[in-house]
Amino acid sequence: MCQPSCHVTPAAALQLGRRQFLRLAALGGGATLLGSFLPQTALAAGGTDALLLSCMDYRLVDDTERFMAGMGMRNKYDHIVLAGAALGAVTRKFPAWNTAFWEHLQVAIDLHHIHQVIVLDHRDCGAYKVILGEDFGKTPDAETAVHAETLMQLRQQILAKYPQLQVHTYLMALDGSVQQIVPRS
Repeated sequence: MCQPSCHVTPAAALQLGRRQFLRLAALGGGATLLGSFLPQTALAAGGTDALLLSCMDYRLVDDTERFMAGMGMRNKYDHIVLAGAALGAVTRKFPAWNTAFWEHLQVAIDLHHIHQVIVLDHRDCGAYKVILGEDFGKTPDAETAVHAETLMQLRQQILAKYPQLQVHTYLMALDGSVQQIVPRS
Protein backbone atom coordinates (compact mmCIF):
# COMPACT_ATOMS: atom_id res chain seq x y z
CA MET A 1 0.00 0.00 0.00
CA CYS A 2 1.33 3.40 -0.92
CA GLN A 3 2.01 5.87 1.84
CA PRO A 4 0.43 9.34 1.51
CA SER A 5 3.91 10.72 0.87
CA CYS A 6 4.19 8.61 -2.31
CA HIS A 7 2.02 11.04 -4.24
CA VAL A 8 4.32 13.98 -4.73
CA THR A 9 3.81 16.82 -7.17
CA PRO A 10 6.82 17.89 -9.26
CA ALA A 11 7.03 21.19 -7.35
CA ALA A 12 7.05 19.37 -4.01
CA ALA A 13 9.58 16.85 -5.30
CA LEU A 14 12.06 19.62 -5.96
CA GLN A 15 11.95 20.45 -2.26
CA LEU A 16 12.72 16.90 -1.13
CA GLY A 17 16.04 16.30 0.52
CA ARG A 18 18.21 13.32 -0.41
CA ARG A 19 17.11 11.30 2.63
CA GLN A 20 13.45 11.95 1.90
CA PHE A 21 13.93 10.96 -1.73
CA LEU A 22 15.69 7.72 -0.75
CA ARG A 23 12.97 6.97 1.78
CA LEU A 24 10.32 7.44 -0.91
CA ALA A 25 12.25 5.26 -3.32
CA ALA A 26 12.56 2.53 -0.70
CA LEU A 27 8.80 2.68 -0.14
CA GLY A 28 8.17 2.26 -3.83
CA GLY A 29 7.27 5.89 -4.33
CA GLY A 30 10.39 6.47 -6.38
CA ALA A 31 8.66 5.35 -9.54
CA THR A 32 5.79 7.73 -8.86
CA LEU A 33 8.17 10.55 -8.08
CA LEU A 34 10.39 9.98 -11.11
CA GLY A 35 7.44 9.35 -13.39
CA SER A 36 6.20 12.84 -12.72
CA PHE A 37 9.34 14.20 -14.40
CA LEU A 38 9.25 11.92 -17.45
CA PRO A 39 8.27 13.80 -20.57
CA GLN A 40 5.04 12.33 -21.86
CA THR A 41 6.36 12.67 -25.41
CA ALA A 42 8.98 10.02 -24.64
CA LEU A 43 6.26 7.57 -23.69
CA ALA A 44 4.08 8.52 -26.63
CA ALA A 45 7.00 8.18 -29.03
CA GLY A 46 7.54 4.52 -28.25
CA GLY A 47 8.90 4.42 -24.71
CA THR A 48 12.22 3.07 -23.68
CA ASP A 49 14.41 0.79 -25.74
CA ALA A 50 17.37 0.27 -23.45
CA LEU A 51 18.76 0.16 -19.96
CA LEU A 52 21.91 2.23 -19.52
CA LEU A 53 24.33 1.27 -16.76
CA SER A 54 26.85 4.01 -16.04
CA CYS A 55 29.10 5.16 -13.22
CA MET A 56 28.13 7.71 -10.61
CA ASP A 57 31.05 10.00 -11.46
CA TYR A 58 29.78 13.59 -11.51
CA ARG A 59 32.38 14.60 -14.10
CA LEU A 60 30.62 12.69 -16.86
CA VAL A 61 26.91 13.29 -16.31
CA ASP A 62 26.56 15.77 -19.20
CA ASP A 63 28.84 13.74 -21.48
CA THR A 64 26.78 10.62 -20.78
CA GLU A 65 23.58 12.42 -21.76
CA ARG A 66 25.24 13.76 -24.94
CA PHE A 67 26.50 10.28 -25.80
CA MET A 68 23.05 8.75 -25.43
CA ALA A 69 21.40 11.57 -27.37
CA GLY A 70 24.01 11.13 -30.11
CA MET A 71 22.95 7.50 -30.38
CA GLY A 72 19.35 8.61 -30.91
CA MET A 73 18.38 7.54 -27.41
CA ARG A 74 17.20 10.83 -25.89
CA ASN A 75 14.32 9.96 -23.53
CA LYS A 76 14.38 6.35 -24.74
CA TYR A 77 16.30 4.59 -21.99
CA ASP A 78 16.12 3.64 -18.37
CA HIS A 79 19.23 4.47 -16.36
CA ILE A 80 20.87 2.72 -13.44
CA VAL A 81 23.94 4.20 -11.82
CA LEU A 82 26.50 2.13 -9.92
CA ALA A 83 29.97 3.20 -8.88
CA GLY A 84 32.26 1.53 -11.40
CA ALA A 85 29.35 0.73 -13.78
CA ALA A 86 30.24 -2.78 -15.05
CA LEU A 87 32.55 -3.44 -12.12
CA GLY A 88 29.84 -2.38 -9.69
CA ALA A 89 27.52 -4.96 -11.25
CA VAL A 90 29.99 -7.87 -11.03
CA THR A 91 32.18 -7.19 -7.99
CA ARG A 92 31.99 -9.51 -5.01
CA LYS A 93 33.08 -6.66 -2.75
CA PHE A 94 29.62 -5.06 -2.83
CA PRO A 95 27.09 -7.86 -3.46
CA ALA A 96 24.10 -5.57 -2.94
CA TRP A 97 25.20 -3.66 -6.04
CA ASN A 98 25.02 -6.89 -8.08
CA THR A 99 21.51 -7.48 -6.80
CA ALA A 100 20.47 -3.90 -7.55
CA PHE A 101 21.68 -4.18 -11.14
CA TRP A 102 19.91 -7.48 -11.85
CA GLU A 103 16.69 -6.33 -10.21
CA HIS A 104 16.68 -3.08 -12.19
CA LEU A 105 17.37 -4.99 -15.40
CA GLN A 106 14.41 -7.29 -14.73
CA VAL A 107 12.14 -4.32 -14.00
CA ALA A 108 13.26 -2.60 -17.23
CA ILE A 109 12.42 -5.78 -19.15
CA ASP A 110 9.08 -6.29 -17.41
CA LEU A 111 7.84 -2.70 -17.50
CA HIS A 112 9.44 -1.22 -20.57
CA HIS A 113 10.21 -4.27 -22.70
CA ILE A 114 13.75 -3.10 -23.40
CA HIS A 115 15.73 -4.67 -26.23
CA GLN A 116 19.24 -3.71 -25.23
CA VAL A 117 21.59 -2.97 -22.38
CA ILE A 118 24.21 -0.27 -22.80
CA VAL A 119 27.09 -0.42 -20.35
CA LEU A 120 29.24 2.70 -20.13
CA ASP A 121 32.44 2.52 -18.08
CA HIS A 122 34.87 5.44 -17.95
CA ARG A 123 38.58 6.10 -17.59
CA ASP A 124 40.11 7.31 -14.32
CA CYS A 125 37.34 5.54 -12.41
CA GLY A 126 37.67 5.84 -8.65
CA ALA A 127 35.54 2.73 -8.07
CA TYR A 128 38.07 0.63 -10.00
CA LYS A 129 40.75 2.02 -7.69
CA VAL A 130 38.70 1.26 -4.56
CA ILE A 131 37.51 -2.19 -5.59
CA LEU A 132 40.63 -3.47 -7.36
CA GLY A 133 43.19 -1.56 -5.29
CA GLU A 134 45.13 -0.24 -8.25
CA ASP A 135 45.21 3.02 -10.21
CA PHE A 136 44.95 1.79 -13.79
CA GLY A 137 44.69 5.34 -15.10
CA LYS A 138 48.46 5.66 -14.98
CA THR A 139 48.83 3.02 -17.71
CA PRO A 140 46.21 3.53 -20.44
CA ASP A 141 46.70 0.12 -22.07
CA ALA A 142 46.25 -1.70 -18.75
CA GLU A 143 43.25 0.52 -17.97
CA THR A 144 41.62 -0.35 -21.29
CA ALA A 145 42.33 -4.05 -20.72
CA VAL A 146 40.81 -4.16 -17.23
CA HIS A 147 37.70 -2.29 -18.36
CA ALA A 148 37.35 -4.53 -21.42
CA GLU A 149 37.64 -7.64 -19.27
CA THR A 150 35.02 -6.39 -16.82
CA LEU A 151 32.67 -5.18 -19.55
CA MET A 152 32.90 -8.55 -21.33
CA GLN A 153 32.30 -10.41 -18.06
CA LEU A 154 29.09 -8.47 -17.45
CA ARG A 155 28.07 -8.80 -21.11
CA GLN A 156 28.42 -12.59 -20.92
CA GLN A 157 26.40 -12.73 -17.70
CA ILE A 158 23.59 -10.65 -19.20
CA LEU A 159 23.46 -12.71 -22.40
CA ALA A 160 23.50 -15.97 -20.44
CA LYS A 161 20.42 -14.87 -18.51
CA TYR A 162 18.71 -12.82 -21.24
CA PRO A 163 19.84 -14.07 -24.69
CA GLN A 164 17.12 -11.98 -26.38
CA LEU A 165 18.88 -8.73 -25.38
CA GLN A 166 21.59 -6.91 -27.24
CA VAL A 167 24.47 -5.76 -25.03
CA HIS A 168 26.68 -2.85 -26.08
CA THR A 169 29.78 -1.92 -24.12
CA TYR A 170 31.69 1.35 -24.13
CA LEU A 171 34.55 3.13 -22.40
CA MET A 172 34.35 6.92 -22.03
CA ALA A 173 37.36 9.19 -21.62
CA LEU A 174 37.23 12.22 -19.35
CA ASP A 175 36.93 14.46 -22.42
CA GLY A 176 33.64 12.73 -23.30
CA SER A 177 34.99 10.71 -26.22
CA VAL A 178 33.79 7.12 -26.32
CA GLN A 179 35.41 3.91 -27.47
CA GLN A 180 33.27 0.86 -28.16
CA ILE A 181 34.57 -2.30 -26.50
CA VAL A 182 33.65 -5.36 -28.55
CA PRO A 183 34.11 -9.06 -27.83
CA ARG A 184 37.19 -10.68 -29.27
CA SER A 185 36.48 -12.87 -32.28
